[in-house]
Amino acid sequence: MREKPKQQMRIWATLCHFSALLGWILLVLLVFIGIPLYLPLNLLPPLMIWRFKKSQYPWIDLQGKESINFQISLTLYSLVVIAISLVIVLTSFSRAVMSNGSNNEIKDTLDSLLIVLTSLISFKLVLQSFIVTFAAIKAYKGEHYRYPLTIRLLR
Repeated sequence: MREKPKQQMRIWATLCHFSALLGWILLVLLVFIGIPLYLPLNLLPPLMIWRFKKSQYPWIDLQGKESINFQISLTLYSLVVIAISLVIVLTSFSRAVMSNGSNNEIKDTLDSLLIVLTSLISFKLVLQSFIVTFAAIKAYKGEHYRYPLTIRLLR
């Protein structure tokens, strides 16, 4: 009888980590449908699990904070990459226009920047999937895992 709450606690802690991937999948689906939103949907599912279950188990409180901190960090890093990309696109476009560049030159510049940005986003999503899966497995085993490059806003 004592083992069941412990396993239930570990399952909820695992869901704190995995639920962030659900938010990213939903965001990608919205973009493919044609709704250009950038909402931090990766934050909502772990935040809801953490808010409702943190008072029951300290392990869920610890794992929920770790997951939310990582997702906040990824969101901030993504916004920085988007801002830098916009600056690069605008400066490249204005340089091409000022130098009376042909339409092909402008198109080639924008296409190469789009390829770089798409590659960065794809790399980030794949890396996030692996790290979140690793953290979820550790949480299910009852081991603590600290995400790398995480800004600790919730302590």
